[in-house]
Amino acid sequence: MKTIGIEPEGWNNEITELKTEDIDEYLQTKGTLQGLVRKCDEQYNLHINFKSGIEGIIPREEIEGINIEDNGLPKINLCTGKVHKFVQFKIKEKLDNNLVVLSRKEVQEEAKKWVRNELKEGQIVTGIVKNIKPYGAFIEIGGGLVGLVHIEDISVARIKTPLERLKIGQKVKVMIKSINRDDAKVVLSYKEMLGTWEENIKNFETGMKVPGIVRETEKNKNGIFIELAPNLVGMSEYQEGYVYGQNVDVIIKKIDKDRKKVKLTIIQ
Repeated sequence: MKTIGIEPEGWNNEITELKTEDIDEYLQTKGTLQGLVRKCDEQYNLHINFKSGIEGIIPREEIEGINIEDNGLPKINLCTGKVHKFVQFKIKEKLDNNLVVLSRKEVQEEAKKWVRNELKEGQIVTGIVKNIKPYGAFIEIGGGLVGLVHIEDISVARIKTPLERLKIGQKVKVMIKSINRDDAKVVLSYKEMLGTWEENIKNFETGMKVPGIVRETEKNKNGIFIELAPNLVGMSEYQEGYVYGQNVDVIIKKIDKDRKKVKLTIIQ
């Protein structure tokens, strides 16, 4: 598997093919592999099987390099929670009987160096949505490093929950918004991946009839904000009876490119 920094170029939830003759090369190059955790044993070691018949084991002390207890070991739930999930690792040692010792911790150490020394604000990286909360989504950008996308950075159109845009397990591109290099923590943004106002408006013309989604109704009754695309919102005149999330058909009344505004009329 090729890598750019620690970001897998082909990260698509596929097990890395590992053959016996490849083990020495991975030991020498410290290449990153990916596999599916088959089980967690009584000592909280993780087990990974490769198609070639090789079995890998990630000892508990090599599972986590970021979230660890005072004893240097990860919490039990961090071990058991990896079962049936894809993780990245490096080969640490070759044993007899087609058994290799693996380390996810080494990947995380490499990932932290990547964040501290190479990652830049504004850079686009690939990640996988790992968890979703009302305030945002947690996205792993490689090596077990997870960044947060705040809900206001998911789209220009206002949404009530990240679930309107993202789902767990989804592979997405995100922009690095800010970096704390001391803690190797990052804040991410997703809305830039949905196109600029100028890019989105190219798909619309004055007089077009198009579908939209009601996103907000002004309390002072100035108008109704309607999403035409995730990063494109227009406003119609206020009318009673419309609620958040409602699908409506609108006619584009006017496009003001200088002020980046779109005036709409809801079709009754």
